[in-house]
Amino acid sequence: MGRIAIFTDDPGWHGKQLRLAFEDRGYCSDYVSLTQCGFTIESGCNPISIPGFEQALPDAAFVRGVPGGSLEEVVVYLDILHALKAMGIPVYNDGHAVERSVDKGMTSFLLHNAGLPTPLTWVLRNREDALSIAESELKKGHYLISKPLFGSQGEGIRRLEKMTDLFWLTGSHGIYYLQRFVHCAGAGFSDNRVFVVNGRAVAAMRRRGKSWLNNVARGASCERIELDADLAELAVKATCALSMDYAGVDIIQDKDGCYTIIEVNSIPAWKGLESVCDVTIAEILADDLINRHINVS
Repeated sequence: MGRIAIFTDDPGWHGKQLRLAFEDRGYCSDYVSLTQCGFTIESGCNPISIPGFEQALPDAAFVRGVPGGSLEEVVVYLDILHALKAMGIPVYNDGHAVERSVDKGMTSFLLHNAGLPTPLTWVLRNREDALSIAESELKKGHYLISKPLFGSQGEGIRRLEKMTDLFWLTGSHGIYYLQRFVHCAGAGFSDNRVFVVNGRAVAAMRRRGKSWLNNVARGASCERIELDADLAELAVKATCALSMDYAGVDIIQDKDGCYTIIEVNSIPAWKGLESVCDVTIAEILADDLINRHINVS
């Protein structure tokens, strides 16, 4: 039986679903934290140390979580993913894909560079410059979103609506990431999450937030939507721009009816999506990883 390492610090429901899907396909899987991995650079030894895989490296690695930490810690976690790929071990999504999506500034650049619609964005170091941009945007009648460069599930995000809000403008470890707020079409707050696997949009849902944050982790409700061709094509192009095996792409429809890509997630959750869509994401992911990356002639 083949073996797959699932990198995660909290397997939870998603880890269990993946383990069951891999087991059904003849692969056992072990949960491993990247915090426990390292390098042993010695002649005749396996250079990558992964608990449970001392005798042989896994047939593949599935990345369900990359821990936070200092710059040095995160670099080493990503180095493990890069090293596995360098040794011919499939990594799903690989280190480069994770790097591109975890760094919101690079995500914004790559989407824009690929000609895809994404909000007007600034990434800068100087606080005075950040304040000047924010003041200019507010005077023009635009709201701004201030985000940490690294983060997920809505943590650390603020919406700047008036001049007094600038008192709270803070950088993330000295970096300011500012983005023009996009007002969605219709009443209330909503966006669309499209799940893409191997260049194909497999399911989509609308997330309706209790406030302007539409994260399910923040209490947003989920509803199934039909994937129209434009929405699917945009999600697939965004995933390709960041070179991902799979992704959760967040797309908002603005008041003019145009789509704008808000975020591309390389380690997306799918429990909310499955609650409203007739798909089993773990099985789709397991099939894609095994058939496209392991069972290759």
